[in-house]
This record gives sequence, structure tokens and C-alpha cells, in this order.
Amino acid sequence: MIVGVHHVAISTPDLDRFIATYQQWFGFEPAGEGDWQPGNARIDAMVGLQDSAARYAMLRRGNLHLEVFEYATHDPQTVRPRMCDYGITHLCFYCDDIFADYERLKGLGMVFNCPPGGVGAMWATYGRDHDGNVIELLQIVDRESPFAFANLRVPMAKPGS
Repeated sequence: MIVGVHHVAISTPDLDRFIATYQQWFGFEPAGEGDWQPGNARIDAMVGLQDSAARYAMLRRGNLHLEVFEYATHDPQTVRPRMCDYGITHLCFYCDDIFADYERLKGLGMVFNCPPGGVGAMWATYGRDHDGNVIELLQIVDRESPFAFANLRVPMAKPGS
């Protein structure tokens, strides 16, 4: 039985820069790191690449883990999907003061599409990190909304239940 989401993975051309940026911009903390060299048949089978090699780090912030890879083989390409393209389109970070976070991140070099705005229960904006990954900042202003951060918490399912 699937009991929850453990992590989201991202590939980057510069692992050290990614870690530093996500620590400074978003408050992530290192939770582990490692690497593998070509010839690791098990990992090659998992990732679907032959003779792969990479460094990786696991970062943690609140209820989210990000696993970040810097591949040393296979000529990785930069891809900047549009929001309408299929697949995972963005990461959303929940804010308790979206306007302060917007100004702070803009001052650190994050590029946004527009200032935060919205109607009703939420305010949001989209921007991009140094690698072009789309980042949404979100603040739910109606604490009774079923999407409010506190209301998203559910007990972890126990195996066999």
C-alpha cells in the first residue's frame, strides 16, 4: 500500500550551486549525499541509462524532501517546459507571508512572472530558480479552506490498514 510521497527528484547541471541556492532561498537543509560511478548495473537498470554516473544530495524542508542529481555522463540537456506541457510542471512552496517572501527572493535573484496576487482564499505567483525550474509561492489566507496547509495534514496510513 502506498502511504505517502517521500520525495521529488530534480536533475541539475551544478549540484553545489543548487544546494546553496535552495538553502539560501527556501531554507532547505542537507539530509544526505552520495554518488555512483559507471558500471553500477543496479542503478543503471533503475534509471534506464547505461554506464551512468552522478552525484546526488537529499535536501529537507518541512514535509518535503528533494533528491537532486548532477549526472556526469549522458550529456544532460536543459529543458524549460511550459506550464501547459505534459508532466510535472512546478514545485509549490507554502508561505505564511507571500509578499515578504516574494521581495526577499526577488532581492536574491529569483525571477518571477508577476507579483503575488489572487482572489478569495489564496495568493500565488510563479517564478524560476537558476536552473529554470518553475517555483510557485502560495499563501492560503482563508484558514478554513480545505487547501490550507494545516488542513492538508493527514495521519500516515499503517501497513495493512
